[in-house]
Amino acid sequence: MTRTPDPGVLLDLLCQERRHGWGATIETLVSLFWLASGASYRVVSRVFGMPRSTVHRIVHRVTEEEVAIRQKTPEDLEEVTRGFAWLARHCAFVKAAGAIDGCHVCIKPPGGPDGHCYRNRKLFSSIILQAVCDHQGRFIDTYVGWPGSVHDSRVLRQSPLYKSPPPGHFILADGGYPCLQHPLPLITPYKRPVRGVGAQRFNWHHSRACFIIERAFGMMKTRFRAIFLQALEVHHTFVPHVSSHSTGLFRILRKSKSKNINYFLRRYIIFDH
Repeated sequence: MTRTPDPGVLLDLLCQERRHGWGATIETLVSLFWLASGASYRVVSRVFGMPRSTVHRIVHRVTEEEVAIRQKTPEDLEEVTRGFAWLARHCAFVKAAGAIDGCHVCIKPPGGPDGHCYRNRKLFSSIILQAVCDHQGRFIDTYVGWPGSVHDSRVLRQSPLYKSPPPGHFILADGGYPCLQHPLPLITPYKRPVRGVGAQRFNWHHSRACFIIERAFGMMKTRFRAIFLQALEVHHTFVPHVSSHSTGLFRILRKSKSKNINYFLRRYIIFDH
């Protein structure tokens, strides 16, 4: 599974030596301020007292560097699977390694002949973010970049997760995905109308466990309203990097159990450096 960054990622960025520029600490602060506020490059340049072109360059460079770094230590699958069994209230889910779903990241309508491909079924332009979370709502796998008109099942089949599933485990998904056994074991609820008490009970347990991914998306959108609740004021080719950066930072916030991004800035950047 393609891991999202751990807290050491931004710390690694801060420790990188730069032969020129404003320094890793300032550049990371600029990037995080832009990500948290959703302000334009002009506003950020006034806040930090630097040229707008420099802000543009810093945001792109730090975001791309952070996305390029991935967590090297594997997830504690035993803890995750026990967590999903507890969520579902049934031992049959003890092999669940995650819950998967997708969300639409709103973008400005792209120009050109392919612009209509980004218009989704809700009639706004977007890029699809597919994510897998653990039992605590922390993202452990992300895949982003497909136009909004593409179905979730097609995005899944093109993702690295589909080709390299966690061995001996399965992923939980809602009814929008197909129920699969190979190559990626994917467990979905029974289709409606549900017949039989056994199927109804299974759907109840499945819903309790799978709901965590919807909750994770909701918390992330609340934390980063400027990124997920309005059209990003960047080129649509840069949106996947911003989305991946947001999921990585959200994982850090979840792991540190901080209340907001300002706490993270004080704890990991200002106080430690």
